[in-house]
This record gives sequence, structure tokens and C-alpha cells, in this order.
Amino acid sequence: MLSKWLQKYMKFHNHSDNRTQMGLLSGKVGLVSNLLLFVIKILAGLISGSISIITDAMNNLSDTASSILTLFGFYAAAKPADKEHPYGHERSEYISGLLISLVIIFVGGQFLITSINRIFNPTNLQMSPLIVALLVISIAAKIIQGFFYQTIAKEIKSNTLLGVAQDSFNDVYSTLVVLVASIIESMTDWNIDGFAGAFLAVFIMYSGIQMIRKSIDDLLGIRPSEDELIAMRDLLERFDSIVGYHDLLVHSYGPNKTFATIHIEIDDSWSLNQAHNLIDKIEKKFLEELDVELVCHMDPIAVHNEEHTRIYQEVKQILKTYFLNLRFHDFRIMETNENQTIQFDVVISDDTKQTDDELLAAITKNIHQQIGPYDVDIEFDRLDLLKEVEE
Repeated sequence: MLSKWLQKYMKFHNHSDNRTQMGLLSGKVGLVSNLLLFVIKILAGLISGSISIITDAMNNLSDTASSILTLFGFYAAAKPADKEHPYGHERSEYISGLLISLVIIFVGGQFLITSINRIFNPTNLQMSPLIVALLVISIAAKIIQGFFYQTIAKEIKSNTLLGVAQDSFNDVYSTLVVLVASIIESMTDWNIDGFAGAFLAVFIMYSGIQMIRKSIDDLLGIRPSEDELIAMRDLLERFDSIVGYHDLLVHSYGPNKTFATIHIEIDDSWSLNQAHNLIDKIEKKFLEELDVELVCHMDPIAVHNEEHTRIYQEVKQILKTYFLNLRFHDFRIMETNENQTIQFDVVISDDTKQTDDELLAAITKNIHQQIGPYDVDIEFDRLDLLKEVEE
């Protein structure tokens, strides 16, 4: 229902950039709702004298700051590319996520200190049905808020909003702990308010650390998801005229700004125009269907040269004898007046114990023994995204 409402909202407002507008909407809703929740909980905390409830209220105040940072992040990310930032500003969203994480950790740390003081200096709580009702209302509001963030995050594929949604659900759990602890203390002689506050503070800090790790990963750059790699592979498989492909590199400059490079193997008997037309079609399909700006490097393969094909098959058999699931590409034989050189790249699994130098020596020796006295030039690659997908 929420997803349908959001679609109607965007259709009614007719925005050109739905992603930015949904992000801004989430920030505005979060700003207002978290302020209201802060007021509700701070009143409940002051009336009851519960440090854990006050800690929970301040957590909502930090969520308000997070909403402000969310607004800032989406405003900055919406800026178009300029001379200084030719790839746009979409990574600003990741920066806002990192700042939100730091705010959460700071708030958690401050109230951990306060809660420890309460453990050593306990006070009596003044609980009432009104305070219980206020906390129950705040729990319900946080559940709705979490699903709201989560729905928008899935619609616009925002990891930052997914983190904010998780923070909202964390608030539900923490408020439940506070509510149960306050009720138990008011009904017994156990002074557990400080312990509940300390537990809550540690929980807040832990969630902030998890968000920092995610934001840093986004800023440093992470590998594409399995679904994205499979979509790229399936699209390439639709072009029957290419001999093969390898060395896919994907660079993300934000949720909607992805660039990639790949090597495409083609028949070396093709004309330059024929090869260019094929490459152009592949690049256009990537942009239209996957929203990825692809740049292709052409590798000519001598598919009609019987001697090259024979040597290619023999090299393939040699690599199979190592039982390391070795794959190779960019195979060619360079001929000069003095000698002939066999060149190719070998893809190695990360868990392979042999070093590159050891494999080079062994493969070269096998080629000399089984094929002939060729010079051997091998490049080793231990990271191949498409290989991992195929396996």
C-alpha cells in the first residue's frame, strides 16, 4: 500500500528526478516524526525520572539530525556534473550516511557514560499508565517510519535509506527494552534502569558502527551485486558474433552513475567498421537496459588460423592438467623475424597457493616440452568478476 501511495505521489507531482524527490520526502518525514517522538519520550523520561527513557529520547533527537543529513545528502547528490566533478555528485549520499553514523555513535557514547553513573547512583522511577501509553505510541510510530524508509529505499535503491530504516527498527527494539525495564523496576525493588540505559547505549553505538562500515564500503567502491553481474553476462551472451569477453571492471560513482569497461574478443578477419558497429551496439544496450555506461576494448582472435587454433587447444589442455580451474584469454601468437611468442592471460582463483612466478615457470616448461621452443608471455589475473558469476 505504501509503495502504491508513493507511486501516486510521484505521478501527481510529476517530478523529473523521482529518486531525488523520494529521498527528500523521506528526509522531511523523518525530520518531523523524529522531533515529535523526541518530545513524547523526553516528557515521559522527565516525568518518570528514567535515564533509559531519556537516553531513548536523545536517540530520537540524533535521528532528527540524521534526517537533516539525509536531506543534505540528497540535495547534494542531485547536483549535475560540473568541471570539477565530471562524474556528478551522487556519492554525496554516501558521505551523509557516514556523518549520520558518526552522530549515532557519539550519542550512544554520551549516554553510556550517563547510564553507568545511574547504575552506581540509582533513583526511584515514577511510572504511570500515561508514560506506558506514550512509549507504546512511539513504538508504533517507529514501526511505521521504518517501513516507510524501507519502501522508499527499495524503490530508489538507496543503501543510505536502508541504513536509516534499520536504525528505525533498532529504535523499536530499544524502546521495548526500555519499556519492559521501566515496568519491572516500578513493580519491584530492582534498580535496572541504568543497566537498560547502558544496554541501549551499546546497541546504539553498535548500529552506528555497522552503518559506518557500509558507508565506507560505498565510498571505497564495492563489487557489483550478483544480480547485476548476471544481467551483464546474459546481455553479452545475446551477441552470438563475439568470440568471448573478459576483464570486466565496474566503477560506481553513486546509485545511478555506473561505468564499466570490458574486453570483447572478435574475429580478426573483421573490418574495422564491422567491429566498431558491434561494439557500438553492445555499449548502447548496456546503457538502455542496465543504465551502465560501458566502454569496450577489442581483442582480435585468429579463429580462422589452423596453426593458432591447434596451439590454442594444446595450451588449453596443458592448463587443465593443473586441476586449478585455470581459464585463459587474450590468446595470440606474435611472430617476428627472430622468434615467435605465445601471449595470453590466465585467470587464477584467490585460493590458489602457487605464486604467479611458480605457475609461469611450470606452464612455460610444459609449452616448451609439448608445443615447441616458443617465447612465453603470460599475465596472471586473480580477480575476474565474470568468472565468479559463471562458477
